[in-house]
Amino acid sequence: MQRRQFNQSLASATALLILAAHQQAQALTLADLTDKEASAGLKTALEKGALAAVALLGKPDGFLGNPKVRIPLPGFLEDAAKLLKMTGQGKRVDELVTSMNRAAEAAVPMGKDLLVGAVKSMSVTDAKKILTGGDNSVTQFFAEKTRDPLGEKFLPVVTQATEKVGLAAKYNKVAAKAAGLGLVKKEDANIQRYVTGKSLDGLYTIIGEEERKIRQDPVGAGSAILSKVFGALK
Repeated sequence: MQRRQFNQSLASATALLILAAHQQAQALTLADLTDKEASAGLKTALEKGALAAVALLGKPDGFLGNPKVRIPLPGFLEDAAKLLKMTGQGKRVDELVTSMNRAAEAAVPMGKDLLVGAVKSMSVTDAKKILTGGDNSVTQFFAEKTRDPLGEKFLPVVTQATEKVGLAAKYNKVAAKAAGLGLVKKEDANIQRYVTGKSLDGLYTIIGEEERKIRQDPVGAGSAILSKVFGALK
């Protein structure tokens, strides 16, 4: 009888030790991770997020059909658009908005290699900064590393797409005069550059959203290193 009780007690104690050890192993903090682990986990997450964002946006209605990133007419042009619609030119206004968004959808896939390259060349300092940063840390990283070179890649594609719509050239003439009077931001005075900038804003927004999804459900992302790194941040 005593032997049975002893064995039961021993089994219970062993189970508790195993459970405690398991909980301790799971209770990692960012400090417990090596720099290599933290960097590898984040790189995996960002690459997944970037590729997912390109796939979501670089297709028909990727921009036009998504209210979060749909590119509108620049603010001052909204009133002019209303007047044009009242004079029966609403179709032309709609064509301009559609062409702006189609241009963004065509340009985004060209950014895939640059985005992945930025991730692969990320330093340990960059990784730690993003892991401990706020909600916009991913957006800031990509904007700092890729905005200028992506803008150069996107602009010719955007220009070709928007030039097919007659209103684009007229917009540039009107906007240039308005900018001279201080009524329009300089970066919004050219439709091609305006669309390029909005394309990049939308791209970084969706990358950030995809990365946050991975943070929230690293197990669902299907990667052991992701589970370890982002589990440590919870």
